[in-house]
Amino acid sequence: MQLLSPPSSLNRTCNSALLFSSNRKLRKPIPWNVGNFLWMPKAVFLGRRMAVMACAARVEEKRVEGGASTTSEWGKVSAVLFDMDGVLCNSEEPSRMAAVDVFAEMGVEVTAEEFAPFTGTGEANFLGGVAKVKGVEGFDPEAAKRRFFEIYLDKHAKPNSGIGFPGALELITQCKNKGLKVAVASSADRIKVDANLGAAGLPLSLFDAIVSADAFENLKPAPDIFLAASRILDVPTSECVVIEDALAGVQAAQAASMRCIAVTTSLAAETLEAAGPSLIRKEIGSISIEDILTGGSDSLNKKMNGSHGLKAHIETASNEERRVSLSVEDENANNRNVSSNLGVLGEIY
Repeated sequence: MQLLSPPSSLNRTCNSALLFSSNRKLRKPIPWNVGNFLWMPKAVFLGRRMAVMACAARVEEKRVEGGASTTSEWGKVSAVLFDMDGVLCNSEEPSRMAAVDVFAEMGVEVTAEEFAPFTGTGEANFLGGVAKVKGVEGFDPEAAKRRFFEIYLDKHAKPNSGIGFPGALELITQCKNKGLKVAVASSADRIKVDANLGAAGLPLSLFDAIVSADAFENLKPAPDIFLAASRILDVPTSECVVIEDALAGVQAAQAASMRCIAVTTSLAAETLEAAGPSLIRKEIGSISIEDILTGGSDSLNKKMNGSHGLKAHIETASNEERRVSLSVEDENANNRNVSSNLGVLGEIY
């Protein structure tokens, strides 16, 4: 982060602060264990403070240049692995509705919400998990999957039906323009992956790899799908960033030793937070290319925000002006408390 301001107003480092006391008789710095203070008359202090505010000092985020070769505390990024349901495609709720229809045909009454705990674990677990909870006897997961796909594709995944999340195509394109490899890494079967991408208007040719559940015994939260995508792309796991919406997906990314940006399209931020994603955003349209390349300025705080957060308590003075305020308490000889505002200028971490 940089704090930009004319040099004349920033000729001291953050290790020193300017302190003014309203006690006219006080002629030395107020003792306070904050650092080295410089005392000056009120008029001089106020003049300098007004000059700083007038110059509209702004906190700006450093822009990333160089794309895939960029390194930082976040680390090098060479590939992005996109989950499909709930990330690229707004398909979690339609999937639950199709599953409700499957159980209705079996004479079992279920609600869409009952499928939520099994989101992102593959269709067999998605359907079988609820069947187990409901005590469905003789449940055939493969037959249920086939019927599920028939209903889902017929009702919810018509070509170019608009189930893609806004911003998905733009972010994929930005990643490719930065030289990053992109892949779909989904616990869904390939028949659903292809149908969903077609319904979302996302050509298969956009992706360097498409990894689906068909060839795997262990699905998310196991890391197998993400590890396979890493091998296919020939990118180390340490250079992969996963974008997920489900707990199982975030857990799979953790198990694969990959960074993960979670979106709150299926679950609340507080629920996702427990799985330990690197960053949380509202949806894919809220993820910037800087989030992917650098982790965003709030990655260590894991805040959900449409814009970048700052790791400091920043009070907004205007869209173009930022100031950090610190309140200190001064005890004088009469034990009277004097509150002073310190204009602290320096590096924002």
